[in-house]
Amino acid sequence: MTFDFRIFSIMLVFAALVFAPAAEAQNRLGNTELNVPATLMAESQQVKAGQSVTLAFVMEPKPTWHGYWENPGDAGIGMSFDWTLPAGVTAGKPQFPVPDTLLISSIMNYVYKGDYAVLVNLVLSDKARPGPLPISVKSEWLSCTDEICVPEQDELSITLQVVGNEAPLVLDKRFNGFRAALARPLGSEAGFAVSNDRFRLSIPLPANVEIAKPYFFIKEDGIVDYAAPQKFSRDGDRLILETGARGDELDTITGILKIGDHMGFLLTATKGEVAMTGLPLANDGAKTEGNASLLFLALGGALLGGLLLNLMPCVFPILSLKAISLAKAGGNETEVRRDALAYTAGVVLVATALGAILLGLRASGAAVGWAFQLQDPRIIFVLLALVTAIGLNLAGLFELPNLNFGNKLTRKDGASGSFWTGALAAFVATPCTGPFMAAALGATIILPPIAALIIFAGLGVGLALPFLLLAFVPAIRNRLPKPGPWLDSFRKAMAVPMFLTSIGLIWLLGRQIGTDALGLSLIFLLTVSLILWWFGGGQIKGLSRGALTSAAMVAAILGGIIALPGEEAMNSQKLANTSAATLPSEVFSETRLSALRASGQPVFAYFTADWCITCKANEAAAIQRTETADVFADANVTVLMGDWTRPDPEISRFLEKHGRAGVPLYLYYAPGKEPVILPQILTVATLTDLVTNPA
Repeated sequence: MTFDFRIFSIMLVFAALVFAPAAEAQNRLGNTELNVPATLMAESQQVKAGQSVTLAFVMEPKPTWHGYWENPGDAGIGMSFDWTLPAGVTAGKPQFPVPDTLLISSIMNYVYKGDYAVLVNLVLSDKARPGPLPISVKSEWLSCTDEICVPEQDELSITLQVVGNEAPLVLDKRFNGFRAALARPLGSEAGFAVSNDRFRLSIPLPANVEIAKPYFFIKEDGIVDYAAPQKFSRDGDRLILETGARGDELDTITGILKIGDHMGFLLTATKGEVAMTGLPLANDGAKTEGNASLLFLALGGALLGGLLLNLMPCVFPILSLKAISLAKAGGNETEVRRDALAYTAGVVLVATALGAILLGLRASGAAVGWAFQLQDPRIIFVLLALVTAIGLNLAGLFELPNLNFGNKLTRKDGASGSFWTGALAAFVATPCTGPFMAAALGATIILPPIAALIIFAGLGVGLALPFLLLAFVPAIRNRLPKPGPWLDSFRKAMAVPMFLTSIGLIWLLGRQIGTDALGLSLIFLLTVSLILWWFGGGQIKGLSRGALTSAAMVAAILGGIIALPGEEAMNSQKLANTSAATLPSEVFSETRLSALRASGQPVFAYFTADWCITCKANEAAAIQRTETADVFADANVTVLMGDWTRPDPEISRFLEKHGRAGVPLYLYYAPGKEPVILPQILTVATLTDLVTNPA
């Protein structure tokens, strides 16, 4: 029965091809007549000479219809493309999203049951001149239901515009979602073996990677029995597949390992020896073992990372003054512990809320990572106002209790004041990524949302840990100096780190937007200072100016945000920031990285942001040093820098591929070898040893 149905399926496809002219006539009536209509769109309507642009064939099957993957399985036809391109323009290989399986009477089909997009990169030569760039393509595909198949085709066209190198590009955010459905490169080579009509595949996959209903889609035909069941087992950091075989003519195969809905890894495997070892893995949606250990390790990293955030100049003054205030409570353990728990609640709530927003943005298809809020100049402007006000308060220019705006909450007595102090500390601290945090936050990419939120909460607990220890360990608290006249001097001294933070935020705005933002920031700081000086003068005279001060502060902040330069200024400033440095670098792109690796060139790639303290410290101490530059130059090492100061979906996706939710990330690619992920704290020796003492 099975054999007969296979023959019938082949005849059905053949008949469809015979009657293709009729279908073609139908297709000329317009896309509305197609069962799986296609729309051609570009990620950017503008493109620059020597660069690439991504096109998408957006396929929208009608109800009950489906399209096919590039290898359709037992039956079907893959999608084809016949391009008409201007001189100097080349089209890359199509990139298909992770497909689904459709088994009908022992006939296995690799299909797309819902809307999907096939991506193709167009590359322009360096000699392309500004002007219109007409692109057209004739594409053919097979559309099927569970009962009938119809070959379809369409001639699609789009006109792009070649612009100068200085012109800004506007990207279509829908492409973030299209790319999210593609399989990610596995990064390590797999192995396969064919013996006694059995096909086995050994895939290097860390045990902590979450898997649901795994399936291997092979691109090459004639190797595996598509309809045969696929059995998986887990052997440590390897996943073993066994299924039926049809042939062993090839020495190398490629394919996609599906690990969940629209999630998978693109892999290459070479022929070798593969033993069926390990424990059977249920292919019923069960999760792989190891999530518990991953969560435990990530939570430990989050606690340590949060603890170190207390050393940041904008957090240490808040923590110090709040800790010393515990001495006022004397031996009242209940009051001390209540305040500590309230402080912790504020920290954890803000850290978890930021994590929830991050996870929500990712789920919507946005390519964002940790500290995404500092990629928006408006958020930086609000932080600048907040940090400056705190600094002026610590300096004694005014007192907060009579001031009727948000910072008043941090000066309240009791649990309420402690809660808002904790919330403030978390808000100004969490944008940075320090030691121990990279792996912890990277785990949130692959863990379930609930587990990811636990890690974000753990980061908050780590930030609040010193305050908890002071409250619940009296021996530590008793060593604190008692309040006295010295406290006023100490408080004024703590204003200095806050003012340094303000200077850092002004510099960051200048890096993001340019000199216009620098001037605007200084005018804004003068305005804020005058408002608070006027308010402080009223306090000395016993006058209540809280309402007017609050209104003036809100107006100043809103006016400053409205006056900020727009997106065009930000893009222009990003180009201006790529000036000469001690260690010269190129702008990172995956296309450039692939080209360098294919040519056997050693590559050092690093990812940074102007708001990342760890990044800037590493650049000053190790990367931008003459010793490093000389060794890299002698070894002909190409340096690629990914600047994440402003949102960059390509960098966000690359960080995610390497298990990172934020910067910094440092990678070294030796010729012909897999990349080495370097530690987050660098030294000159760490970098130079990569070349002088390779492993």
